[in-house]
Amino acid sequence: MKSEDAVRERIEALRDKARVLYEGKLVAHRSCGIALAATFLLPTKPYQALRRGGLSGEGACGAVQAGRLILGELLGDPDPTGAATEALRQAMAHYDAEIARRMPGAERATCNALVGGFPVFEAEERVLFCAGIEALVAEVVAETLHRFGVKLPEATLPER
Repeated sequence: MKSEDAVRERIEALRDKARVLYEGKLVAHRSCGIALAATFLLPTKPYQALRRGGLSGEGACGAVQAGRLILGELLGDPDPTGAATEALRQAMAHYDAEIARRMPGAERATCNALVGGFPVFEAEERVLFCAGIEALVAEVVAETLHRFGVKLPEATLPER
């Protein structure tokens, strides 16, 4: 039981880290994809393309997309000519089902559709809304990674 508690604590810490990285109050703000990559200690540069739904707002939620890419990085075949691993296939199915269950209707929505109710994109209410999505995605990614045998990273925050 104690190890289950420790895993749950690590998952919650990763959830909080993603929220804090996105929110930009305790540390400098990171965009949705970058905050998630940084949460799981992955190189952040390619995740810039996920910012605001592919930069235009017309693409899928960058946080949800980042979750898929993180699973691919950590559970995919390192051989670029290799087939998708069975673990990745199963993890992706689990992740997509959990995102759909926890974010009904939003799992495939564009960024613009998700934040359309906020007249000003930079408004604190919108930032907090997206920070909540960040946290949820980080939690689902962490749970999925743990379920498929990936050791979860420490959730230490960077210096401001």
